[in-house]
Amino acid sequence: MTLHGTINDVVVIRDVMVPMRDGVCLATDVTLPAQDGKALSGPFPTLLHRTPYDKSAARLSEVSVANPVPKSNLAVAADLARGGYVVLNQDCRGRYASEGSFQKYLGEGEDGFDTLDWARSQSWCSGVFGTFGLSYSAHVQTALAVLHPEGLEAMFLDSGGFWNAYQGGVRRGGTFEMKQVTWAFKHARLSDAAKDPQVAAALDAEDISAWILAQDWHRGASPMRHVPDYEDYLFDQWERGRFDEFWQKPELYAAAHYPALARCPVFLMTGWFDPYAETMFEHYKGIRAAGGQAEIVMGPWLHGRRSQTFAGEADFGPQSRLDDSIALNYDTLRHGWFDRWLKRDDATALPPSVRWFCLGGGSLRKTADGRIAMGGTWRNDTHWPASKVQIIPYHLASGGLLSKIPQPAGQAVLVSDPKRPVPTLGGAITSGEPVMAGGIFNQVTQPSTFAAKAPFGPLTSDPNTLSFTTEPLTEAVEIAGLVAAELTLRADVPDMDIAIKLVDVAPPNSDYPEGFSANLTDGILRLRYRDSWEAPKLMTKGETVTIRVEAAPIAALFAAGHRIRLDIAGSNFPKFDVNPQTGEEVPNAKGHSVATAQFALADCRLLLPVMAP
Repeated sequence: MTLHGTINDVVVIRDVMVPMRDGVCLATDVTLPAQDGKALSGPFPTLLHRTPYDKSAARLSEVSVANPVPKSNLAVAADLARGGYVVLNQDCRGRYASEGSFQKYLGEGEDGFDTLDWARSQSWCSGVFGTFGLSYSAHVQTALAVLHPEGLEAMFLDSGGFWNAYQGGVRRGGTFEMKQVTWAFKHARLSDAAKDPQVAAALDAEDISAWILAQDWHRGASPMRHVPDYEDYLFDQWERGRFDEFWQKPELYAAAHYPALARCPVFLMTGWFDPYAETMFEHYKGIRAAGGQAEIVMGPWLHGRRSQTFAGEADFGPQSRLDDSIALNYDTLRHGWFDRWLKRDDATALPPSVRWFCLGGGSLRKTADGRIAMGGTWRNDTHWPASKVQIIPYHLASGGLLSKIPQPAGQAVLVSDPKRPVPTLGGAITSGEPVMAGGIFNQVTQPSTFAAKAPFGPLTSDPNTLSFTTEPLTEAVEIAGLVAAELTLRADVPDMDIAIKLVDVAPPNSDYPEGFSANLTDGILRLRYRDSWEAPKLMTKGETVTIRVEAAPIAALFAAGHRIRLDIAGSNFPKFDVNPQTGEEVPNAKGHSVATAQFALADCRLLLPVMAP
C-alpha cells in the first residue's frame, strides 16, 4: 500500500454513531492517519477495538516498563494510526455513549459484524480488518469471528475470547465464578442507571462483601437489584447450571467454531494467574487443529499485568516481564503482528509458536518489596501440550502421603461445612475486589482473609481440608500443562463439590522460618455433573463414584528439597460459589447440610504433566 506522504499526525472523529441492524447506534471514535493535521486519503487497513469500559478511558493494561502511565484508548489508536491504520474504538451496546441495553457477553458478535459492514463502505477503509483487545474486548473478537465477517485477516486476542464460558470465565466444573458477582456490582455502579442520585445512593449503601459472605443469594434480594438489568443478566447465568443451549451460544462457546476462527492468524496471550489461561491454550489447540495460524505467549502474570514482575506474594524477577523478554514492549508486539498479516511484512522469521514462563528456581528469600523471590525461566516449543510432557501419576495414601509408588489401601475422610467454607487464597482471579485477589499466596489464613474463621493458620490445619504431600524431592520436577486428580469416594449427601489445589511447599529459611506453601493451580467439580454437563444427576445414599477434577494449566519447577502437595476440600470460597449439599441448586437454595466424604485412597491419584529431561 502506498501512503501519500509521511504519517506524523492523526485526525480523530469522536462519537460517530454507527447503526446496527436493529436501529441502535453505537458510539465510535474513528482515528485516521494524517499529515500536518489533514487526514490522508487512504484507503487503509482498519483495526477494531470494542469495549464496555469507556472508549475514552485510560487502560491499566496499556503500560510498559519504560512508560508505566496507562495510555488511553485514543492514545493507543493514535500510535497504531501513525503506523498506517485506521482505528475504531467503540463503546459496546448500552455502555457509556452507545445506545441500547447492555446484556453481558450476548449479541456482541452481531454488533461487531455490523460495525465492519459499516466501515467497509467508508472511503478510508481498504476492506482489510484486524481486531484487538483485552478481556471483554477479547470476548467480543471471538464472538465476531465465528460469524465469518468479510475481510477479517488478523486477531490479537489478549486474556479472553470464550473457549467455553461454562468451563472458564463464568462457570467452572458446574460451580459459578463469584468474580461475576463483584464485576456486576462494580459496573452497575458505573452504569447509566446509577446516574440517578437515588440509585447511586442505594448502591453505595450496599455491602457486597457481607452479602457474598452471608450466602443469601436470591434474585430480587441482591445488591444489584437497584439496577435490574445487571441483576437479571447475573442471575440468568448463575441459575443456568446445566450446559444447555444458552451456554452453547457462539459468543460463549467458540469451541464449536474453530474452523471459523482459523480463517485468520490469531495471536494469543495471557498469564497463569488469569482466569483465561486454559481458554487461550484451548484456542491455540483448536485453531491449529483446524489448520489455522496461532501463536501463544503465557507469562506469570495477573490479568493484563504483563509488565510487572509479581503476582500476589510472589515475585518472578525482571525476566518475567513481556518487555525485552518477548518483545520490546506490548505496543511493538501488537503492531508487529498486524504489520505481518495485514501489510504482509516479512512473515518468514517466525518465533516459536508456544512460549511460556516456568515458575520457580528462585532464591525464595524476601525481596525489597516483601515478596518471595520465586524466579522462573522462559520455555518454548512448537506444540502444546509440550513435546516433552509425560503424564505421571502420584498416588494418595494414608497419613497424608503423596507418592509416585502405589501405597497400601487406606481411607481418608473429608468433612465439608457450607457455613464454614475453605477460604480462597490466591489463584487465577481477576475482578474479585473487594473479596479476593489473584496470584500466589502463602497458604496460611489471617484475620484479614475473607471467609476465614479462627483459629487462623495453615490450610493444612483446616478441618475442612485434606492434604497429601510428597517427601522432600531428591531431584527437581518440572511440570507444564493441565493438572488433574482422579478420585474415588462415597458421600452422605446428594451433592457436594470437590475442590483441588496444587501447592509447592518450599523448605524453611531465615526469611520464612515456617517455609512457604505456594498455590500453583486449582480446580473444582460439582458432583451432580460427574457424568454429564447436560444431564446432572444427584448421588444416592452409599453410592461410590469415581471422578476427575481438572485444574487450570500451569508450568512450574518443584526444586530439589521442595515437596509437592495436593489439597482437597469441599469448597474454594469466594472464588466459586458454595454448594449447600442438600441437592438444591445454587443460587436460591434455602438450606444447607454438612457433608462427609470417604475417599478410597487406593483408587485416588494426582496426574502431573511432567517435563522429561
